[in-house]
Parts: sequence; C-alpha cells; structure tokens
Amino acid sequence: MSDSLVLVSNQGPVRTFTLNRPQALNSFTAALHRELLAGLDAAAADASVRCVVITGAGRGFCAGQDLNDEGMGQDGTPADVEGVVERHYKPLALRIRSMPVPVIAMVNGVAAGAGANIALGCDLVVAAKSASFIQAFSKIGLVPDGGGTWLLPRLVGRARAIGLAMTGDKLPAEQAAAMGMIWQCVDDAVLLETTMALANRLAALSAKALAATRRVIDEAGGLDFDAALSLEARVQGDMSRGHDFAEGVAAFLQKRPAVFTDR
Repeated sequence: MSDSLVLVSNQGPVRTFTLNRPQALNSFTAALHRELLAGLDAAAADASVRCVVITGAGRGFCAGQDLNDEGMGQDGTPADVEGVVERHYKPLALRIRSMPVPVIAMVNGVAAGAGANIALGCDLVVAAKSASFIQAFSKIGLVPDGGGTWLLPRLVGRARAIGLAMTGDKLPAEQAAAMGMIWQCVDDAVLLETTMALANRLAALSAKALAATRRVIDEAGGLDFDAALSLEARVQGDMSRGHDFAEGVAAFLQKRPAVFTDR
C-alpha cells in the first residue's frame, strides 16, 4: 500500500480519492486534510474530470478526527478544536460543496463524527450494508461539525437530527437510506460496481448543470417561493446560453446520445 495519505486513481472521467490510513479507520489528521484538499483542488481545475468519488481504504470510510493529532491537546498544549475546524474541516466541506462536478461518497464501513458529515456533504452517498453513520461528538463533549449542524436537519428533519446528535447512536446504512439521509444502500459485494456505474452515468451528463443543480437546491432552502422561482429563472438563463443546452436539445431532436462538454 502506498505511503500517500490519499490514493488517487482515474477511470475515464471519474477520479477517485481513497483516504489511506486504514490502521486508524482513515481518521483525519492535518496532513490528510492537506492532501485531500489539494487533490480536490487539482480535480476541480482538470477539465478531464467530470465526477469525483471519495472513499476509504480498509474496513472503514472515516472515523472522524484523529484525537492524537495536532491541535487536540494530547501533546500537553491546550486543545484548539476551533482552530482545527476552521483550518481544515471548513475548507474541506466548502471545497466539496463548490466542486464543478458531482461528488459521490462511497461509504465502505463506519463513517463517524466529522467523517460522517463530510460524507453527507457530498452530492450523493452510496453505502455498503455493513456501513454505519455515527454522530459521535456528544461522547467527547462536543457538537457536530464538518457541516453536520446544517446538513442533518435538512436531510432527516430536526427531531431525528437532534436525536442522532445527542445520543451518538450508530445508524446502520439501511436505516440511513430508509430515512432519506443517504441516496442508496447496497450489498457490500456490489458497492464498487454500483458506485462507479453511478459516477460514469453522472460524468456523461452536463457537469455545469449538475453543479448548478446542487447550488440552486441549497440556496432555495433559504428563500421564499417567489425568490426561489426567480433564482431558477436566472440560472436557467445562464444554462440555456451554454453549449450543453444546445447540444442536449439537438441530441433529443436527432434521437442520439448527447455529448456534453460544459464544466
């Protein structure tokens, strides 16, 4: 196994990032954050990338923050959890939400703490049946971070969000799918196949339109209906002036597959 903390692989237009600290359930360190953020920045700047997948090596997706890493107070210095969140988790969460292509979390095992919320911040989550999601923060006297306070109530409602956050109970992937927290739960044996099929399907669509879809859905949540309709109109205007709209209409009329290039 490579010494790199984040393994990067390409399958056509799909770039996969694999968190590579399996001995620590891929828990985050400052160094892992730097590698992952740099990799996502590079993918965002690479026109050949049209979908991104994030997963974990070994038996876990990500166990959240490594409590032995810098800033956590284990070296005798005062803990600087606020600084860790501001320096690392906030930029990572914002980078994922601003990617110019769809981002899929392929959750192959436990996703705990910030690891769960980074996964939930992706556009789509595909999880193995053996996977689970744990809001572990209350067990160490903290509140959800990594975007969890914003994401959870929007995904599952206030009651379930507070329940999951306060109890820190393990939520099996099948239950997460049933309550609408994630997109799909599949048998472990077909996790990779299912995720890559979805990634390639999205990669064949208009990356610009998919990224705009993410943005307008998020923004509409803070608008009234009238303002949301106006937002839709503005973004539709932008989309309709691009290559992909013209190509999509032409392909539809000519009964052929569209070839989208906007990003």
